[in-house]
Amino acid sequence: MANSSAPLRWGLVSTANINRAMIDPIRTAERSQLIAVASRDLGKARAYAEEWSIPKAFGSYEEMLADPEIDVVYISLPNTLHAEWTVKAADAGKHVVCEKPIVPTLPELDLIEDAAARNAVVAFEAFMYLHHPQTLSLQRMVSEGRIGRLQLIRSWFSFYLPREQSTNIRLNPTLAGGSLWDVGVYPNSMAITIAGRPPAEVWAQQIVGETGVDVTMIGQMRFDGSISAQVSSSFRMPFTEGTVIVGDEGTITVPHPWKPGMNDAPSEIIFEPRQGEGEVIAIEGIDPYRCQVRAMEACALDGAKPVVPLSRSRDFLRSVLALYESAKTGRVVAL
Repeated sequence: MANSSAPLRWGLVSTANINRAMIDPIRTAERSQLIAVASRDLGKARAYAEEWSIPKAFGSYEEMLADPEIDVVYISLPNTLHAEWTVKAADAGKHVVCEKPIVPTLPELDLIEDAAARNAVVAFEAFMYLHHPQTLSLQRMVSEGRIGRLQLIRSWFSFYLPREQSTNIRLNPTLAGGSLWDVGVYPNSMAITIAGRPPAEVWAQQIVGETGVDVTMIGQMRFDGSISAQVSSSFRMPFTEGTVIVGDEGTITVPHPWKPGMNDAPSEIIFEPRQGEGEVIAIEGIDPYRCQVRAMEACALDGAKPVVPLSRSRDFLRSVLALYESAKTGRVVAL
């Protein structure tokens, strides 16, 4: 455990666009500093560092990992590079926040778990919405029985990715592209988080696009205890998102489940009991990425447990792999 009075010093592994969501949250978090960025191209790293006022720029990932001044790295590389660099970061003694999906295969997750354990570092998957008060409120309402016995979770996330963008990394089959890997991991993780366990079995159907990856995935999940979930993702639908959680005594509707609190704006969830008046519940406005940064601060500096431990990421991954297997074979797949 690091010195809890010293700031946590962050480095960015890559110059990917998604970094922009993390830069200000790292800088505005109470116990963090952004001090470095790395690229395989030193010129690119230096230009990025100048653009974002980052003190250090490295022309290789290895060079940044060797810097003793860096405590934690944020990995925003393509999906198929997550395992390699998460393991290398852990072996260099760095804590890791790795973009979702943390890995596309179970053996790679084994490698990450082993590396984190043997180096006594924290590594977790960057599901920022799971750290936000909105999602924590949903979990609390369900566990307290506000909607009675949980019955059904419906969750979806889609946006339109034109066919002309066939070179987009999200459509690249060699880099774990596909709508389920990209946006479908959100509904999948929400269903498992609310149910409190992975599904017992799944069934899925997909539409495969011009590059060979799923451009639409629709899944049905059955959990032990008579709970079901319906999840969907797509690159061929207009932007749409939402989650509905149904019990025998009420329903919770979440209009914006994935990025609540952006720009520190408040969000809301809608509670409708089977009997009586419904209510709109206001959630405090806080950037979900800052919640994620604070979670790493708590883990690295205070010894807290991760909000999204690797064991839960294993549940997420097993479910995604089962959905893909079902979509490919047309069969119900047991986990």
